[in-house]
Amino acid sequence: MSIGWHSQPFPPSGASTAEGIRNQLGRPALNMLTVLVREAAQNSSDAALGGHQVRFTIDLEELSTTVAPRWRDTLLRGAPSNDQLPLRKSLQNRIRVLSVTDRGTRGLGGPTRADNAVTTDNDFVAFVRNAGEPRNVDLGGGTYGFGKGIFFLLSRCGTVLIYTRCRVGRGRFQTRLIVCSLWYSYTQGEGESGCRFTGRHWWGDTSGEVLEPLIDDEADRVARSLGLREFTGEETGTTISIIDPILDFDEDDEDRSADSAARWMADAIAWNLWPKMITHTQQPKPAMLFTVHRNGADVNIPDPAQTSPLHMFVSAFRSLKEGKSTEIRALRPKKLLGEAHIDKRFSQHFEASDLAEENGFGRTCNHICLMRSPELVVKYHRGPQTGSGSVGYAGVFRADDAVDDVFAQAEPPTHDDWVPANLEGHARTFVRVAFTRLKEQANTYIEPVADAPAGAAASVPLGDVSRRFADLVAGASPQPVVAGDSGRAGAETGKSGSNGAGAPQTTARHRAATSRPRVSYDGDPVFGEHSGRLVVIQKFRVSCSDEVVVSAKLSVTLPGAREKDAPAGAAVPTVVGWTREDGGGFTSLQELTHPGDDSPRLLLVAPAPDAGTSIAITANRAEA
Repeated sequence: MSIGWHSQPFPPSGASTAEGIRNQLGRPALNMLTVLVREAAQNSSDAALGGHQVRFTIDLEELSTTVAPRWRDTLLRGAPSNDQLPLRKSLQNRIRVLSVTDRGTRGLGGPTRADNAVTTDNDFVAFVRNAGEPRNVDLGGGTYGFGKGIFFLLSRCGTVLIYTRCRVGRGRFQTRLIVCSLWYSYTQGEGESGCRFTGRHWWGDTSGEVLEPLIDDEADRVARSLGLREFTGEETGTTISIIDPILDFDEDDEDRSADSAARWMADAIAWNLWPKMITHTQQPKPAMLFTVHRNGADVNIPDPAQTSPLHMFVSAFRSLKEGKSTEIRALRPKKLLGEAHIDKRFSQHFEASDLAEENGFGRTCNHICLMRSPELVVKYHRGPQTGSGSVGYAGVFRADDAVDDVFAQAEPPTHDDWVPANLEGHARTFVRVAFTRLKEQANTYIEPVADAPAGAAASVPLGDVSRRFADLVAGASPQPVVAGDSGRAGAETGKSGSNGAGAPQTTARHRAATSRPRVSYDGDPVFGEHSGRLVVIQKFRVSCSDEVVVSAKLSVTLPGAREKDAPAGAAVPTVVGWTREDGGGFTSLQELTHPGDDSPRLLLVAPAPDAGTSIAITANRAEA
């Protein structure tokens, strides 16, 4: 066997230049590492074996002093010169490699040559040989295969190593290893006696008329020598290693730049691939398991179900999967376009991470996540604002399988948007109508709500917000509370009557008990802010002939459910403190000493996220 490099000359009939292929990806709005995460995971998802959970791993590492020389010895022998391909420059000093690995996928199978009529099982040819292949997976994430260019664009030398294992023939396993480069076209010599080259290069088995990948034992031997993870048992899948990746997070410190890049990719997985990370009624276990390593150490991937605001989209998606969705339809012509579910939430501001900002988020969430049949995030589509920084919504729209191809054709090569202008006729109409219907759906969930002035009680009543956003926060009972002769005062929560919330109601028994602590609520709770923190404010009064100790019983209410204790480990509402109406006399103690003179006080409560908050204020005579 002869192993070496082949640089592609232009054939007499012409060919595409390497730079032309590189440019097909366009200029993505997303960070290039985000595009890599999205495109690589999409390829892995499309290649998933039925009944198998895909394991998807990203490794960013500096090669050891033992392994690095092997890369040089293996790849630089007979390599193109630096002016034809800067691989030598990339491998001459410390070598950094960014590898994307999947297992539980079918690998890059099919023929290794492109001069045949195989169009179904042709993954190797589609990735290694050709550009612009139409997708061959029904309802797959990819369309024309341009996204693979991101692997080459991220390499300073435009070079990647591909190590894959697939089934061939009658189920026999075969491993393949090949190196591909996509750089820039160049010429050797001058005029008609010279030769022009496309800028595409391959390293592998040069024994035949066409360079082929190394196969089986030879492929495994080289992979082992280069420190790649080998396949075991009946594993199939692919590893793509980007040589000398472009990171550029910190120009002054390469190591810090690499650390930042690893964290970015971990966050990008959560933001872009969370539908594959979670469970729901139709997916009892995550479809994919994700791991990120930096020099062998794990990099934390945020849990989307516990990360704001992603947890809102997770909840909306789970509801959609439970059948709690609204059909999105076009009327002329009649067509089911998909289904949507929108969750409205009482939502505290969150500090937008770099990934949140990249996806169009500020400190609030008013977005609908767009996805097609593969159930990968296409885009977070910003919808109409609620009019309140305290209330937001998150929705999910999934295109119907019957029109999946329409929405796929509306996507740019990076699959991160739906652009109606890319289409014609009914297809353009369908995509435009989908956006119109989603806006209409969002408008049914929101009405403008003015923000409460910071720390002020005279702000928008929480009852008003509750009517517009049912189940977000339960109001405190408007009923007065009178202590028994020997016990603490009890407050029973209840619903505000139609005769006006907050109007004290006095029974004959209560009128007779003037010497006992009596709590009355002064209006509904309101939104407010304390030290930059969103709070619920309840104004109240206490009447008693003696000094009293006031406390609050807080509980959560879940949508459609009665008040109840929060599940173990769940967030619960907490007392932030007590203050006078003018803001003076603030105390963060859990109990307040009150003179019992019917003077107003304010209770400040930090609500539990994504649940209603019920407030019951009680009073006891202070112990002598």
